[in-house]
Amino acid sequence: MVLAVVALLLTSCATTAAPPQHNAADVMFLQMLIPQNQQGIEIVRLAAARPLPASVKELAAAIEVTQKTEIDDMRGWLREWNQPETVPPQAHAGHGGMKMTSPDLVGALKAAPDGEFTRRFLDVLTGQQQGAVELAQTENGTSGGVNPQARDLARRVIESRTAEVKQLLNVKT
Repeated sequence: MVLAVVALLLTSCATTAAPPQHNAADVMFLQMLIPQNQQGIEIVRLAAARPLPASVKELAAAIEVTQKTEIDDMRGWLREWNQPETVPPQAHAGHGGMKMTSPDLVGALKAAPDGEFTRRFLDVLTGQQQGAVELAQTENGTSGGVNPQARDLARRVIESRTAEVKQLLNVKT
């Protein structure tokens, strides 16, 4: 009788599937956030050579460091999962598409005269950071990811980018 119980327990343990390490939603989230962060870095780097309030320059520098670190982490996870870092942008169209700032807006920001740069920079960066929040919400939504690291990253993105948007909206120009 004892052997039968042990055999039953071993059989049930062997057939219990371990939860997945990651799923397609985790992969999609990382594949979409990497280029979103890269574009964010491109935008905040414009602050260095332009006349902006010191608080905005400090925020831009902090955003760059944070997003670089996030990219490094995400690339590492995708490598561990044997997943590509990038896919064609249309591959995620069914999931709301890429949350990227229009290249035309970024180009106009680069060309903006100093007198208009601050307001445009704040507008473009605010939109960029809001896009990251929307993207992160898909990871932590009901049909989102299962990987604890990716879900934690999404939570941190929501918290940090929301705080950054509030800061950007309170800058006096």
